[in-house]
Amino acid sequence: MLQPATLKFLEGLKLNNNKPWFEGHKDAYEAAKLDFEKLISEVLTGLASIEPGFKEQKAKDCVFRIYRDVRFAKDKTPYKPNFGAYMSRGGKKFNGAGYYLHLEPGGSFAAGGLWMPEANILKAVRQEIDYNFGEFEKIVRNKKFEKIFGVLQGEKLKSAPKDYAADNPAIEYLKMKSFTVMHKIDDEILTGKPLVKTCMDVYKTMQPMIDFLNRSLD
Repeated sequence: MLQPATLKFLEGLKLNNNKPWFEGHKDAYEAAKLDFEKLISEVLTGLASIEPGFKEQKAKDCVFRIYRDVRFAKDKTPYKPNFGAYMSRGGKKFNGAGYYLHLEPGGSFAAGGLWMPEANILKAVRQEIDYNFGEFEKIVRNKKFEKIFGVLQGEKLKSAPKDYAADNPAIEYLKMKSFTVMHKIDDEILTGKPLVKTCMDVYKTMQPMIDFLNRSLD
């Protein structure tokens, strides 16, 4: 569970996204960051129970910086009004599929999958789906999967990708350029004891998809 002060800090930052306000609330930021890292540590412990690759990972290596890179952005606000962490078997810089947690008052969610992979990785994933479509469809059309996530999300090509026929049974998935799912987390859950359990229920449900996507890289 998170401390109410963590959400209060993020709410304040959203309304006062500027350096003077942030510098004046640096202690609140450090406390909020530590609180979020503690949560991620608990989630990593849960993930380690289903995937040994998470056992040695540290929360600080999964959490993204709150400072925005505004060099080429139209939005020049200096800070992200949220905390985010990416957890995967290879850390947050891993090119394969993994789990993501986004903390933002009114807009928090647990998500995962593979977002806009490099061309060689996307090619390997498409091949895996084509070769094992029955297995993949069984994962993403599972009743619990659909109840928690709805449909698989991701930008699509308008036509069949190279080397695949338009009548391929898996064509709607083969057109995809990302393979992600998301589950919203209400604010009242964030500061309650069920938070870690909620995250783990979501991640355990998406785990077969994560494993399938990463298998294409092995």
